[in-house]
Amino acid sequence: MRIDKFLNAVNITKRRAVAEDMLEHKVVFINGQAVKKAKEVKVGDVIEIKYLERTDTFKVLQIPATKSTPKSKMDEYVKKSA
Repeated sequence: MRIDKFLNAVNITKRRAVAEDMLEHKVVFINGQAVKKAKEVKVGDVIEIKYLERTDTFKVLQIPATKSTPKSKMDEYVKKSA
């Protein structure tokens, strides 16, 4: 699944347009590398989102089969690191 669709599907971003904007401004990294919106996400990848004052890190646990998942199921797809 593409990173822009993944961020939206697992509720890391509210809208896909927000995910695309973040990718365009190079604040999203997979395994330490800035990526474009077409980058494929795989199980085990580490996604970092660098905001102005903090960095959120997520480990991909599984890829959703549907284009949206309930927010309550987010923990099944990504594990947020401190």
